[in-house]
Amino acid sequence: MELHDKIRILADAAKYDVSCSSSGSNRENKNGGIGNASFYGICHSWSDDGRCISLLKILFTNICIYNCSYCVNRCSNDIERALFTPEELADLTINFYRRNYIEGLFLSSAVYKSPDYTMELLIKTVKKLREDYNFNGYIHLKAIPGADINLIRLAGLYADRMSINIELPSEKSLKLLAPQKSKESIIKPMSFIHNQLLESNESKKLMRYSDKFVPAGQTTQLIIGATPESDRTILKLSENLYKLYNLKRVYYSAYIPVSNGNNISGVTSPPLLREHRLYQADWLLRYYNFKADELLSEEAPNFNILLDPKVDWALKNLSLFPVEVNTADYNMLLRVPGIGVKTAKRIIKARKESPLNYDSLKKLGVVLKRAKYFITCNGKYYGGCEIETNKIKNRLLPKSNVLEGQLSIFDPFYKTENNLPIIV
Repeated sequence: MELHDKIRILADAAKYDVSCSSSGSNRENKNGGIGNASFYGICHSWSDDGRCISLLKILFTNICIYNCSYCVNRCSNDIERALFTPEELADLTINFYRRNYIEGLFLSSAVYKSPDYTMELLIKTVKKLREDYNFNGYIHLKAIPGADINLIRLAGLYADRMSINIELPSEKSLKLLAPQKSKESIIKPMSFIHNQLLESNESKKLMRYSDKFVPAGQTTQLIIGATPESDRTILKLSENLYKLYNLKRVYYSAYIPVSNGNNISGVTSPPLLREHRLYQADWLLRYYNFKADELLSEEAPNFNILLDPKVDWALKNLSLFPVEVNTADYNMLLRVPGIGVKTAKRIIKARKESPLNYDSLKKLGVVLKRAKYFITCNGKYYGGCEIETNKIKNRLLPKSNVLEGQLSIFDPFYKTENNLPIIV
């Protein structure tokens, strides 16, 4: 098969994996080397839905021994198949880099022959890049579930970031849609990478030089909509993953229907709005000190599609509002819709100099069109309506019916960072 055809097939097959981000590494260039993954060496490019496209994102092969119902590359699916050699893929990466097409590599693979055999092929590829080509650019490498731990460790010495995709939010769904995989085969390497990172950090304190092991940390991906789990189940899983394994990111991927199997939930189009809400809630977990059980309950296990999770939480807890911006502590300010992390810090700093008035809040970055319903400034309330759930909700709801199509992540209700939605 021609190399051009392999690129076409395997680059297209890689589009379903969204756990791709090139931030966080600081692998510096070496004398005579090419590429640089230090903070200033990675050039980000993002698609409209927030996916990173600055890397060569490709599969080593889409020939798979597994038959996962949700996967387009499952062995029972009649699609074009292709397989690189380590030499081909390493040479392709270098040539793309030299032409300034890419800044690094995102390399994943279907399970070819066996998990160990596939992992060995991936390691040969990145080893050739690092040692033969002296490539110091960013590499994100997928760890193959079920592969030997020693292979995972060796791969971690060459990669800047690794990820093991959980894919399905519960063990029950995993058995139903991917019976050849097991929870243990996914959690074991994830736990190993976490422990190796802890050891690596300790070694840095004791030794002048130590081998870098996955310096940009690890991530995972969850598929949304293929199985019936609630948003609460998904968010609590993410919360535990952050807590237990210190993941850099949990990525959420709206399920793209690639199968009509009986075990797949009735999804006719990707649930993009649901994915969007989960990303917003994930941000609240990581930066705003929220807990999953605060945002969702057993009685209301799914997010309100009309309102972002922070606004929805505030409306359910109106007894805590309005908040006086001149006296509220940092954590309470973070919970005010329209006030983000940077803005809350600015408020704390600015009010030490003099009391803040309503006009000065906008200069500090407060989104007043939402915040005004939840704050007072020098004791005065500027919401223009009674502090009552339905009245505030009616003023915050989108004016047009956006739910018939995809909700834009650039609508005026949200700020973005690297084109990813963030809550303020």
